[in-house]
Amino acid sequence: MFRRRKPEEEFAASVYKRTAEQSRTPELYETCGIPDNLYGRFDSLSLHAALMIDRLRREPDGDAVAQAFFDAMFRHLDLTLREIGVQDLGVGRRIKIMAEGLHGRALAYREALAGGPTPLDEVLRRNAYGGNPPDQAETVSALEAYVRGYATQLSATSRSDLIK
Repeated sequence: MFRRRKPEEEFAASVYKRTAEQSRTPELYETCGIPDNLYGRFDSLSLHAALMIDRLRREPDGDAVAQAFFDAMFRHLDLTLREIGVQDLGVGRRIKIMAEGLHGRALAYREALAGGPTPLDEVLRRNAYGGNPPDQAETVSALEAYVRGYATQLSATSRSDLIK
């Protein structure tokens, strides 16, 4: 049957769309060295999604909104996999791998940004470069500065402005 979308689902879908756009900012690929390929784009999306989910969780209805964001993201990834020709039987397995990858990355980013034992530059080297980190330290430093700035920007952004 038909079901009504909950208000947080519509909001989360809009925030996801904006987050996906942000993850494709040319600076990330040109200056920060993320590879512009399928793996690099997923790593960039995972980075931005992890930061956004942490931001959404600070809202009064944060758990519901963060879950709706996650659902919107994986509906989009499911559709994308199908569009690039992954067979139906392989989509579920790949989505599961992607979800586990997002979860692991999100925990690592959260811990590093909170001053955990692993420095953010090392976490980025392992998780943001499609498995092929750059040799130049300044490239990783540029991404680290970007991530810290973006996390600060998200913290200071009101809920209504997250979709802008």
